[in-house]
Amino acid sequence: MTTRSLFATRFYEADLGDADLVEELEDAALELSKADRAGINWSKAHGYRGYTSYASLNDLPLRDPRFGDLVKLLNKHVAAFVRDCAFDLGGRKLKLDSLWVNVLKPGGAHSGHIHPHSVVSGTMYVTVPEGAGALKLEDPRLPMLMAAPPRLHDAPEDLATFVYAVPQPGSVFLWESWLRHEVVPNAAKGERISISFNYRW
Repeated sequence: MTTRSLFATRFYEADLGDADLVEELEDAALELSKADRAGINWSKAHGYRGYTSYASLNDLPLRDPRFGDLVKLLNKHVAAFVRDCAFDLGGRKLKLDSLWVNVLKPGGAHSGHIHPHSVVSGTMYVTVPEGAGALKLEDPRLPMLMAAPPRLHDAPEDLATFVYAVPQPGSVFLWESWLRHEVVPNAAKGERISISFNYRW
């Protein structure tokens, strides 16, 4: 008898590779969270517990060289992920489509979602206080499982319904943009700072 695993869902984890830049990005994110009035107002209007530049600033790599340096490193990580996914891009490369800062206060969360119109999405973690929580990833087949029974609590990770990826400062997480995920509530006493991004073809 043979049992094969089919239709793999890739998830990429690595360290950014520049601890000094991670520290600089903490300063950059906190500066934005105080100066970006449009982002502050949007966050309040939409019940975001903290600050995000998601709906206010779309030029961070041009606006601040610290984000420009980040993109240069992210491009290398994304290229490695593209190879691992066996994408046939016809000689082209994925390009950064958007990049935004998240400063999540204690108790803050972000419900399950996907990133339409992108190929690869990801997050780079800047500040991760103890108890800040993990990124929760959902089995993409969940809507089609119909009468399937639940999985055992100790099922292997590749059979689990949900997988939790625990970040550290400098962690880079990448996944295909159709993969549903959520940010679990920040149970830490301090702010969790991350930088999220999308790449398109």
